[in-house]
Amino acid sequence: MKIIRGITGLLLVLMWLMFAGAPCCLAAEKLTLNDAWQVIKTKKFIDLTHAFAPGIPHWPGFPDEKRETLYWHEPGKGKLGSGFFAQSFTHVGQWGTHVDPPAHFAKGGRTVDQIGVKEMLLPLVVLDVHEKVAKNSDYTISLSDVKDWEKRHGPVPEGAFVALRTDWSKRWPDMQAMENKDARGVAHYPGWSLEVLKYLYETRKITASGHETTDTDPGLATSKGDYSLETYTKLPSNE
Repeated sequence: MKIIRGITGLLLVLMWLMFAGAPCCLAAEKLTLNDAWQVIKTKKFIDLTHAFAPGIPHWPGFPDEKRETLYWHEPGKGKLGSGFFAQSFTHVGQWGTHVDPPAHFAKGGRTVDQIGVKEMLLPLVVLDVHEKVAKNSDYTISLSDVKDWEKRHGPVPEGAFVALRTDWSKRWPDMQAMENKDARGVAHYPGWSLEVLKYLYETRKITASGHETTDTDPGLATSKGDYSLETYTKLPSNE
């Protein structure tokens, strides 16, 4: 399973981490949800999602989002009537901050509704390469980057959600800035590498990976129609 550009479920990941810092005496006892909430509510919440809107960065093969006002407070503006405010939103499933389930690329794979809520509750690992990306927009994460992280923090835990920090999201919602195309129309943005994904999924047995760019594959690859890394993360063996 792969999760891209932050994710809605990432808030749950952060909540898990915040609760993981609870006093050991609490962990030794039988906890209730209220006990958990008493710890969680004192922590800092970080929303890593982007707001939906027409025109936001998206895969060029998808149509843009459409919005329509169905009802408005006063007569005359709502397509269907008045008295309250309600809109209709039309967009593809892979829109804005979203989860890509295995079924996105693997026929017969699970769809989002088949992924349990508890499966979204994961230990978070952030691989920070934003300084390298600032110097080279085509940077792809290397195995040495992961090994350096593990030297400082220990092995990437099994079942983790691994997020790639590039700071590319600071370009959002400017589509041209996100694509970063040169005069020949070749995109230049960072991405994952196959050696790192294989290590994380096959050796460390992570559950999901995520990133700030619009694709798993770097811009140099997607400009040639190469989405092989995206496809790899959806293999049934990586569920």
